Amino acid sequence: MILKPIKAAAFAALMLSTVMFSCGSRKNKSTNKVLVSTAVVNNTATGVTTNTDKANTAQPVLVQPATVKPVEDEFIKANLPVVTREFRGAWVATVANINWPTKNNFNTESQKREAIALLDFLKDNNFNAVIFQVRPSGDALYNSPHEPWSYFLTGQIGKQPTPFYDPLEFWVTEAHKRGLELHVWLNPYRAHHSAGGAVTSESMVKKAPDMVVRLKNGMYWFDPANSNTQDHAAKVVLDIVKRYDIDGVHFDDYFYPYAEYNGGADFPDNQSWAAYKNTGGNLSRGDWRRDHVNRFIERVYKEIKAEKNYVKFGLSPFGIWKPGYPAGITGSSQYDELYADAKLWLNKGWVDYFTPQLYWPIEPAKQSFPALLKWWQSENTHQRHLWPGLNTVEVRSSNRPQEIVNQVKATREIVPNSPGEVHWSIAGLTKSPAMTEALRNGPYKELALVPRTPWLQTSPVLAPTLLLTPERSSVFAKWLHKQPEKVFHWVVYAQYGNVWEYEILDPSQTEKGFPTVKDGKKLQAIAVRAIDRLSNEGEYVAKKVK
Repeated sequence: MILKPIKAAAFAALMLSTVMFSCGSRKNKSTNKVLVSTAVVNNTATGVTTNTDKANTAQPVLVQPATVKPVEDEFIKANLPVVTREFRGAWVATVANINWPTKNNFNTESQKREAIALLDFLKDNNFNAVIFQVRPSGDALYNSPHEPWSYFLTGQIGKQPTPFYDPLEFWVTEAHKRGLELHVWLNPYRAHHSAGGAVTSESMVKKAPDMVVRLKNGMYWFDPANSNTQDHAAKVVLDIVKRYDIDGVHFDDYFYPYAEYNGGADFPDNQSWAAYKNTGGNLSRGDWRRDHVNRFIERVYKEIKAEKNYVKFGLSPFGIWKPGYPAGITGSSQYDELYADAKLWLNKGWVDYFTPQLYWPIEPAKQSFPALLKWWQSENTHQRHLWPGLNTVEVRSSNRPQEIVNQVKATREIVPNSPGEVHWSIAGLTKSPAMTEALRNGPYKELALVPRTPWLQTSPVLAPTLLLTPERSSVFAKWLHKQPEKVFHWVVYAQYGNVWEYEILDPSQTEKGFPTVKDGKKLQAIAVRAIDRLSNEGEYVAKKVK
């Protein structure tokens, strides 16, 4: 990139300032003497940033071209506005080619084009997260050492994409370029989907027959009570966490299968149940099943945190725990039918975010969206993120876009400290211009940061270095950070008159021009701060413009 002379000078000054600050810090450590550079010294106790040029007379003088006159500035303490926060996610389903890739015989370039179109769509409509299905049924849409390539990717189990690439690596990179979090979505127990082609020797059904049972609808399921199933699924999760730069791991509502998957008959786990009884087990069959799932969820959460503390773990269980909870609610019971005690997982804090699938409208009361969300919030004893799943594709309503907008607004009222939601699925947005427009011109009109996750600890984010340079009718701002790998977003502020405004920028953007007059008000000051991948705000640096 070729900079205009004035911008090149600004960049050189900023680089020299950053280098001298870094060198001065190292020298200070070795000599135990106070050394102050021409850069910034931050008072972390007060948030005030001060200029200390006068304290150091030994620094070299930066010679600027005679035609360039730096903006007169001084570091200031600023009363910066609070940045809007809301988790705005969408599921991208790969099972049965629901969302991506739309066909299982696409070549690599076609797959990439479709992926980029979806990610651009989310960014353009002010979303900040994507939940991408990478393991729909004992298979992989990434280069896995443990499971075969997915049929839904290439049309053949075990066949890698051509030309070769790693789809998950691609999705992570492209999502992060756009300031989107990337959460990998896995189904822990489905071994083969009925839409997944013939079961071949490459399938986990054949490779691990001791763990798998067949259901009457043609699907195959890993037996959750089999210890080998738990070890294998946990190994798959941990492998992804170790090798990919993801932001979260996500499980959906499929634990034990829905009864209709097996023609209404009980889950065929007689072998593992008999083995349990023969060893003196005294739990009921339902409690025994739930106990295995409970221990698996706790294990996965703890193993993720031990490997990468900042990777969030989220679950999207069926939205009703049991009928009657809360009073008046009717419908299926995840506790009794799926053997998933999701209330326990939330009560225990084994999740970082909880996304119950509240796929019903606000009315009627028997499956009321706000009633169920309020109940889940009452069970949120560890104050984890509660970001409900919305049925954007087919919620029962005569005006679906307005219904979804109303549900977003209801979520903000019920969970005000950490609002957010996930849309099922991205097709409910891409195939409905009316839905997209209702959100983009309504609750998603402005970009938002993801809410902080304060129970996950991380080191503080430093303030960047900021340099301002004048142009004809604007001020050019350039900033750098000593730890760019820690920056997930920038928030850049400008004060016109007495009012501060801000903009959320992608991590790659480190410069911006500001008009000196806007709406009749003069530019008074500029500030910038870094946001880390857990959405924590770093220290800011603010400069007055004269």
